[in-house]
Amino acid sequence: MNKTEFDLVVVGGGPGGYVAAIRAAQLGLKAAVVEANHLGGICLNWGCIPTKALLRASEINHLLHHLGEFGFAADNVRFDLQKVVKRSRQVAGQLSSGVGHLLKKNKVTVFDGFGALAGKDGSRRLLSVTKDGKPVATLSAQNIILATGARARVLPGLEPDGKLIWSYREAMVPTEMPKSLLVIGSGAIGIEFASFYRNMGAEVTVVEVLDRILPVEDEEISALAHKAFVKQGMTILTGAKLGPITKGANNVSLSVEAGGKTHAITVDRVISAVGIVGNVENLGLEGTAVTVERTHVKVDATCFTGEPGIYAIGDLAGPPWLAHKASHEGVMCVEAIAGRHVHPIDPLNIPGCTYCRPQIASVGLTEARAKEAGHKVRVGRFPFIGNGKAIAMGEPEGLVKTVFDAETGELLGAHMIGAEVTEMIQGYVIARTSELTDAELKETVFPHPTISEAMHEAVLAAYDGALHI
Repeated sequence: MNKTEFDLVVVGGGPGGYVAAIRAAQLGLKAAVVEANHLGGICLNWGCIPTKALLRASEINHLLHHLGEFGFAADNVRFDLQKVVKRSRQVAGQLSSGVGHLLKKNKVTVFDGFGALAGKDGSRRLLSVTKDGKPVATLSAQNIILATGARARVLPGLEPDGKLIWSYREAMVPTEMPKSLLVIGSGAIGIEFASFYRNMGAEVTVVEVLDRILPVEDEEISALAHKAFVKQGMTILTGAKLGPITKGANNVSLSVEAGGKTHAITVDRVISAVGIVGNVENLGLEGTAVTVERTHVKVDATCFTGEPGIYAIGDLAGPPWLAHKASHEGVMCVEAIAGRHVHPIDPLNIPGCTYCRPQIASVGLTEARAKEAGHKVRVGRFPFIGNGKAIAMGEPEGLVKTVFDAETGELLGAHMIGAEVTEMIQGYVIARTSELTDAELKETVFPHPTISEAMHEAVLAAYDGALHI
C-alpha cells in the first residue's frame, strides 16, 4: 500500500489524542488521528461525560424527594430509567460527533482502525492501520504520539459477565434498576457509581481493601465522605477481604471479612471498580526502546518514550489517570515536538475531582504527605455551615481545608468536600500554578454570596483569621 505522509500521527482519539492533533494542526503540522472506536475515547463515550449525565439525573431524583425542605410538594415522584440512560448516551453521542467536527475543521485526517508501529523509513516512523484484521493504510510520520488510554482492571473471579457482574460500561446502561448493589473499590469510579445508584434508590454496599475509602484523598476528607455516605444509607466496609463469589439466577452472594466480622452479602448486581490497566498490547513496541512498567509506558517530563519520534500521553503514560491531564500532556507534547519552549506538568498541580454527593475535589499534598515531605505546616479549615450561600442552597454539609508551609507561606495542598467543590478547586489550582502564597490569597476578594467564600475563610483560618466561624 502507498504510504501516506504526515508530520504527526496520533494513535487514539480520546481527550489526549484528539486535543494533541488539533494543537498540532494549529501549529501548522500535517496531523492524523487513528481511532478504532469512537472519537472522544473512553472519557467522552463511557466515562467522564455520560457518568456526569447520570449523576445529574440522580441529583434531581434526590432533590425531588426533598422538596419539602424548600416549601414544595410533589406526588408520585418517579423516574423512567430507560430515558435517564438514553439521555446519557445522547449527551455522549453529541459530544463525540462534536470532536469529529473539530478535527475536520482543523483539517486533521482521521483513520478508522487500530494503529501499530511498523518500523522506520529512514528518519521517519511507519504506522500500520488495520480494521477487523484487514489493512487500512500505512502511515509515515516524523513523530507518533501513542494515546491509547486504559481499560478496567479485571480480577480473577470478578470478570464482568454483562448480567450479574458489571464493569463501568454495564453500570452506565442498566436495563433495570437493581434493588441492591455491591461496589468493589472506593476510588473515584466506584464512589461515583455508588452515589448514582444510592440516589436512585438502590441499597448500596461499598467494599474497600484499604483502611479507608477514597484513599488518595486527604484522610480528613475521606472520613467526612464516609460519614456522609453512611448517613445517606450506604454500607461501607473497609480493610475488607472478599470471599468466593457465588452467582445465582439473578443475584450474587459472597462473604466479606471486615472489622473483625464476617458479613454474608447477597445483592442483585456487583460493580467491579478496582483500577485500570494501560492499553499497551499490539502497539508494535517490541524491538523499540519504549519501556513498559506495570502496563504503562514510561516517559520523561515531555512525554518522550526514549525511542526517537515516539511519545506517549494520558492514561497510557501512567497516573494520575485523568482526562484533563491527558489533554494538557497532548498540548505540551505537541508544542515540544514543534520546538516550542514548554513547562513540564507538575503532578501536584493537577486537580482531582469526584462527582459524588457530596462532591470532592483536591490539589497538591495532603496534610499527611506534606508532613512526610518534611514541611512544617499550617492547616486551615472552614465548614460550609459558616457559609451563607451554602445554607441558602440547603447544602450546609461540607469543608474546605488548606495546607500551607508554615515558613514560606506556600500553598502545599487544598482539599474540599461539599456542593460544587469540583467547580471551585480551580481557584487553588491557579494559586499553586502561579506560586501564590498565603499573602496573596488573603488579599484576594471573593464575591458574596458564594460558596467560594469558604475558600478564602479556609486560607484565613490557617492563620487564625477566619471571620465567620
